[in-house]
Amino acid sequence: MTVGSQVKTCYASIKNIEASLQILENKAQHAEAQKAYKEAKEIMKDIKGDLGKQVIYLTQEEPQYK
Repeated sequence: MTVGSQVKTCYASIKNIEASLQILENKAQHAEAQKAYKEAKEIMKDIKGDLGKQVIYLTQEEPQYK
């Protein structure tokens, strides 16, 4: 598996985690739990953004990782 493939796989995993955290946030009955899920989701959103930039870089600048 190439570096590009690994980064893309990681990006997809982060997207899934973010979606799961959204579901958990919506289902949580306690305000503290909702807050914790929301904070974790925001962290994942930041990570997803950084990984998205890396995916674009690898695709454009490093053709061997396509």
